[in-house]
Amino acid sequence: MEISGSLRDSFTPWHNVGMHGLSITWIMSIMIVLNLSLGTLVTVVGFWLIWGGTVAPALVVGWALSVGLFLWFMAESITGLWAWSTLLLGLESFAWPVVLMIQLRGQADSLPESEMGTILSAVVLGLFSSVFWISFSYGLFKRARKLDPALSEEQVVTVPTSRANKKKKGR
Repeated sequence: MEISGSLRDSFTPWHNVGMHGLSITWIMSIMIVLNLSLGTLVTVVGFWLIWGGTVAPALVVGWALSVGLFLWFMAESITGLWAWSTLLLGLESFAWPVVLMIQLRGQADSLPESEMGTILSAVVLGLFSSVFWISFSYGLFKRARKLDPALSEEQVVTVPTSRANKKKKGR
């Protein structure tokens, strides 16, 4: 059985009943909601860590709702959902040193050596983790694109014609 479409379409009943009386629709719905919740939680924790826990809880809840809605509408599959979640986490990791520099800069004109060490650590760790998470999301986007049945049919059609053209040019 082929499962395709966006996350919003996956709540349409298929009426396929499994061994224990649960329909595949409900199992997929539970998996999607679970992954959507976990992906939102990951990005919200990243947002909360950027601000060092000093941000108002209403702002964190607003961020959670906006990220949850964004993931709901943008993700075509569970792989796509995690691709978007890890991309947001990578962007948050990139923003963390910048936010820390802005917060420390606002306190005084010149920074003590300990705060300069904190900024250096934040820049190194932030850039390392942002490169990791953005690269990871790139791989997930590539995988989601490869698993898309409409794209894979186009690739199958174009591959033999391109090889035939190369053989004609070589003769």
